Amino acid sequence: MIFTQEHEEIRRTVRNFVDKEINPHVDQWEKDGRFPIHDIFKKAGELGLLGISKPEKFGGMGLDYSYSIVAAEELGTIHCGGIPMSIGVQTDMCTPALARFGSDELREEFLRPAITGEMVGCIGVSEVGAGSDVAGLKTTARKDGDDYVINGSKMWITNSPSADFMCLLANTSDDKPHVNKSLIMVPMNTPGISLSPHLDKLGMRSSETAQVFFDDVRVPQRYRIGAEGAGFMMQMLQFQEERLYGSANMIKGLEHCVDVTIEYCKERKTFGNALIDNQVIHFRLAELMTEIEALRALVYRATELYVSGKDVTRLASMAKLKAGRLGREVTDACLQYWGGQGFMWDNPVSRAYRDTRLVSIGGGADEIMLGIICKLMGILPGKKKG
Repeated sequence: MIFTQEHEEIRRTVRNFVDKEINPHVDQWEKDGRFPIHDIFKKAGELGLLGISKPEKFGGMGLDYSYSIVAAEELGTIHCGGIPMSIGVQTDMCTPALARFGSDELREEFLRPAITGEMVGCIGVSEVGAGSDVAGLKTTARKDGDDYVINGSKMWITNSPSADFMCLLANTSDDKPHVNKSLIMVPMNTPGISLSPHLDKLGMRSSETAQVFFDDVRVPQRYRIGAEGAGFMMQMLQFQEERLYGSANMIKGLEHCVDVTIEYCKERKTFGNALIDNQVIHFRLAELMTEIEALRALVYRATELYVSGKDVTRLASMAKLKAGRLGREVTDACLQYWGGQGFMWDNPVSRAYRDTRLVSIGGGADEIMLGIICKLMGILPGKKKG
């Protein structure tokens, strides 16, 4: 991609925001298991960072998605994975379909305050029995007069304990799985919604996550995004931005892992020499940095095509697959060179080791990405008859 001065201004704004408002507090927020999400989102909203590619009519900047990718990449300088994930939920997971397909009334009610940071959003897709298998979800939204009545539950919902609204994917008919789903905006203070205690996660410790239960939750049908039955299609489009955001967000965090490992290996002495002087180590770190740069190139190419209006399902899936696997490879290799220090909970690489593991699971597991890529390559085996 060719970056303009405007791209660089966004990069500078994000970096200053991270350095001033987030990184000085990350260690405490990781211990607390939460961060002041409304306060941080309000500050991000005041800087325009929650609506970079959203319509100007509703308070966004109206820029193309390349500017959002620059912001996502720079948010990777946050010294944990939980906070940039929470921000990404707001910008690239629970609002893309609303911004693109929602009525003006719906966008005024939910999108504008999401862009300003006055409202925190979450995305309700995954369920206990339907994580990557989106078609298999069981939550229902049945018509009753002018309303939908929602029953079911959603699992692993980032931001939900503090969220003001959910972009919910639910079955609105008994039709086939790919045409019976709708996206519905659900205020989280609606009667009948309850949450589990915070989930005790391996990583992403500073992001609040819970299971959400719906017991005869009633919302007006006008809260539906777009046409009834179009939810699966719209969610697949939202996944494109989610996967691009997540891949871009990994880049600088992985670079940081390599950089701090280099510094440690320069300081750590073994048998009278600096650890970095071992060729096997400095060659390995060079290989890892090369792989990270390759991920950046893949993300940038997918973004260019997305901005030009192309379907980037294949490339976004490849980027997501590469980001998840590279996250595991980089953090595991770097942690090894820290020796016993790498096994300590507060080590920056051990934190990245825990946090990045989610990338191969959330937003579609590696196996789902491989299936999508195979399908688009035309090499899936045919279904057996009978």
